Amino acid sequence: MLKKTVLTTGLAAALIAPPFSVAAETREVVQLRAQVKAMQDKYDSRLQALEKRLQESEARVEAANAAATATPPIGPATAAIPASSNGSNARNGAATSAPDDMVPIPLAAANPGALPAGGSASFNPAVSLILGGGYTNLSQDPNRYRIQGFVRGGDIGPGRRGFNLGESELTLAASIDPRFSGQMSLSLAPDDTVSVEEAFFQSQGLASGVNLKAGRFLSSVGYLNGQHAHTWDFVDAPLAYQAFFGGQFKAEGVQLRWLAPTERFTEIGIELGRGTTFPGNDRNRNGIGSAALFAHVGDDIGESASYRAGLSYLHAGAAGRGFDDANAAGAALTNAFTGNSGTLVADAIYKWSPNGNPVQTNLKLQGEYFRRTDRGSLTQDLFGAAESGSYRNTQSGWYLQGVFQFTAGWRAGLRHDRLDAGSGSFGAGLDTANFAQLAQLAPYHPRRTTAMIDYSPSEFSRFRLQYAQDRARPEATDHQIFLQYIMSLGAHGAHTF
Repeated sequence: MLKKTVLTTGLAAALIAPPFSVAAETREVVQLRAQVKAMQDKYDSRLQALEKRLQESEARVEAANAAATATPPIGPATAAIPASSNGSNARNGAATSAPDDMVPIPLAAANPGALPAGGSASFNPAVSLILGGGYTNLSQDPNRYRIQGFVRGGDIGPGRRGFNLGESELTLAASIDPRFSGQMSLSLAPDDTVSVEEAFFQSQGLASGVNLKAGRFLSSVGYLNGQHAHTWDFVDAPLAYQAFFGGQFKAEGVQLRWLAPTERFTEIGIELGRGTTFPGNDRNRNGIGSAALFAHVGDDIGESASYRAGLSYLHAGAAGRGFDDANAAGAALTNAFTGNSGTLVADAIYKWSPNGNPVQTNLKLQGEYFRRTDRGSLTQDLFGAAESGSYRNTQSGWYLQGVFQFTAGWRAGLRHDRLDAGSGSFGAGLDTANFAQLAQLAPYHPRRTTAMIDYSPSEFSRFRLQYAQDRARPEATDHQIFLQYIMSLGAHGAHTF
């Protein structure tokens, strides 16, 4: 009797269980179908909204084109396009970094030929303003700063002590027509003076990958030279840039650049200019005062890394380029150099980020080597004896730096600089004691080690703390602490790789 009861119960359970299982599966299918339908409805609504925006944009463009045909050209219009996410691509030599909001750019640059030059719209270039400043604490007097064995040229040194407004930068850029665009960057100094940092026009893609730039612009020699200071990873320029270029070398002339039609990024270029900035000077003569050649190659290394390497050569002439110095007794005097300077620069940069996504974590290694040979004559004590003789010297220097972003917005970096002033060859009749900056009685290698950490709440703001142990001269070690802020207002263009 017991066996019969158990058998009956089991048979009943087997007959009843399938309906319950089927019912559960049916409910799951209904839920999944409901979710799919909800996602499809949401996708359809977003697609319809995008199609509506597209139709409205096309209508505005057609209206602008129609108005342009009946109105004399005034200036290019602008449009807004979605910004690219953070990233780097060695093949095109540039990286665009911006948040997910809209970035205003010239419409003709985004879609060449969409509008004729000008139109009924008023002239409306993309405008950006960089605000920089901070606090500087130095253990040595900055007015006595010098780099042992190197002539002072341009802006060198750590700047003033205390709170500083820093240098601000105002940039206007727009398309001129489908073939050309223009840009002007004004430097606003703390002493209320305004200077033209850059002012140039450039082609928007000539035949066979050739592009033209003309005006005043940051030269493409080396790697860091062509970048504005607010994009640097440290507060100041490496010692090599200060010693060999007086900060940065600006060309005032023309540049031709050719981008090879290959998968690997390859470009070569030439620059011809007046050569008025250090190591050259304004010679008040016809012809070419400086010439530069540069070549860069780059590519991706798998999915997570990329690189770029380059070689550049700058030739600049000087005529009576004066520089302040001191004689053996320490008395101030002024000397001058006349001749040619040839500077060779080798640069390399390596970038890594997991699967090519640098938002959370990324690493950047960067370095450059400089070698300059000066040939010509020196005039000793312009306002005294004014004796002249031949001069030749080869000087070199390098820096290596690494910057690691360990989490979103936070980065830490380390840099080391080192220079070799050379020995110098002075002609007969010149008293080397009157060339304290050029003639070293004892070999000395200026050097500096720098560490920094910075935080960027967004792509448009950055706060940085930096410490440097500067041994640019043998008699003193300068302990330098910098607090820096950088704020970017308005349109934010793409940064170079």
